Amino acid sequence: MNEREKNSLLKNIGLRVRNRRLEADLTIRELASRADLSLRFINQLEAGQGNISIAGLARVAQALSCSLNELLPPTNSDHSLRSQVWKKFSECSEADLQALQEWFAMRAKTLHSKFIALIGLRGAGKSTIGELLANKLNTEFIELDAHIEKAAGMKLGEIFSIHGENYYHRLEAEVLQKLFRNSKSCVLAAGGSIVNDTESWNLVKRFCFTVWLRATPREHMTRVLNQGDLRPMKDNPSAMTELKALLARRESVYAESELTISTSRKHPQQIADLIAQKINKHRTTQLKNPKAG
Repeated sequence: MNEREKNSLLKNIGLRVRNRRLEADLTIRELASRADLSLRFINQLEAGQGNISIAGLARVAQALSCSLNELLPPTNSDHSLRSQVWKKFSECSEADLQALQEWFAMRAKTLHSKFIALIGLRGAGKSTIGELLANKLNTEFIELDAHIEKAAGMKLGEIFSIHGENYYHRLEAEVLQKLFRNSKSCVLAAGGSIVNDTESWNLVKRFCFTVWLRATPREHMTRVLNQGDLRPMKDNPSAMTELKALLARRESVYAESELTISTSRKHPQQIADLIAQKINKHRTTQLKNPKAG
């Protein structure tokens, strides 16, 4: 870097620091104190005369509650694509950056679909179909409720009876965050009530390709009973009426899923194959036209 480029870089850094300081409504003295730098040096920095170290600039960024990248512009001689994009980012408003972040997240999810979440009421077939789908896609199958039980150190029934639904959903969100942070991919069978919790449902929609396994109330009930779980009908003659009402309340939220698959009169393997086919088709469409879907 020649002297001219160096001076231009220092001037741009100084201008960015000054603009950020004014936006934060800080005096030069306050910034110097927060960044543990001398008042004289901050004056020199904003004037484009202070050749600050990266560590020092990082302290200035922290004092201004911004990222280091926001204070460190590309050099004028750097004409790479990354540099040009970086410059564009520096001119973006917060709303633009938020929109870009959402676009990147959606694009990454659509192209790779690392996480696939199966949604629906008990008896939808999430466990059976989930295992088949995971095998077909050569990935891990995860029962979300099993991980929640492990985190709580107790069964679901105990979680609800002792701590209540809010505690369950708090654990649910924590388990999801850990899963998306530490796992590379999986097919996830979510609890039927996940759509009741905004944080958990938004996490799933953000990181997963979501599939609603749709069935009739009668099919839901029959499948649960066939699994040997008699709780839905035990001492409750209104169980079917309540199930219909529950499904009616949740249908509009389940429908936010990217794919809806009717499981009526279909074999689980047939459904798993259909989901895999639909996902691959969706990926191909998105690759050809990122704005589609």
